[in-house]
Amino acid sequence: MEILELKKRANDVRKGIIEAVHGAKAGHPGGSLSAADIFTYLYFEEMHIDPSHPKMEDRDRFVLSKGHTAPGLYSALANRGYFPVEDLPTLRHLGSYLQGHPCLQHVPGVDMSSGSLGQGISAAVGMALGAKLSGKDFRVYTLLGDGEIEEGQVWEAAMFAGHRKLDNLVVIVDNNGLQIDGRIDDVCSPNPIDKKFEAFNFHVINLEDGNDMEQIQAAFAQARSLKGKPTAIIAHTLKGKGVSFMEGSVDWHGKAPNDGEYEIAMADLERIGEALCQM
Repeated sequence: MEILELKKRANDVRKGIIEAVHGAKAGHPGGSLSAADIFTYLYFEEMHIDPSHPKMEDRDRFVLSKGHTAPGLYSALANRGYFPVEDLPTLRHLGSYLQGHPCLQHVPGVDMSSGSLGQGISAAVGMALGAKLSGKDFRVYTLLGDGEIEEGQVWEAAMFAGHRKLDNLVVIVDNNGLQIDGRIDDVCSPNPIDKKFEAFNFHVINLEDGNDMEQIQAAFAQARSLKGKPTAIIAHTLKGKGVSFMEGSVDWHGKAPNDGEYEIAMADLERIGEALCQM
């Protein structure tokens, strides 16, 4: 898919995120928006998947380790054709299959239930090891938050992955610099993130702008070409990307826009979409 088309898709994913959290009157828009470009590249370009056969054996796997950003994953899945986009506003509603965190038993395209921070990467490492042991060539991707990597289990999993040389594993850190309590530097700094992963025998790619589709493309191409060790992509992103009043604000880590804010957010994204159509 062309880069311009991917950018348009990412904008649609962002619209779906806002629709979902507004419909739920709850949720986590900030980190979903910061990772929207990565979700889009994974599901529309990078991963070997088939929405009409979500459980096909040789598919690539994705684990959302920072499970609270389910609105971003759900919007990518819906826009990719796993289920109707019209279902996104049912997020967190009683009886909806779109729960607050991903659930593999109910949501088409979800490979692992997640939400307890720090645990998703362990599941992804297990999947990657399973592929190696069974002679399969599928790849495994997992997305972590930069606040999440303050959890010790993350580094146990990283140590194991590096030791076992799981070159079919790509760990992506959404490094937007903010977590629920404030700046990661103030809460419990995990920096330097790149040096930590290098110490666990990962190949590290510092993605200067994790919201730039060209840079994302280059990072994943490099990860795919690497043999002999897992890859960690440290993606420097902007929390709330695309919505003017959410950008760079920790206040939008975990709350939904009211009706007036929803209108402003959707107008922002409409303007971005119109600009992309003029390119």
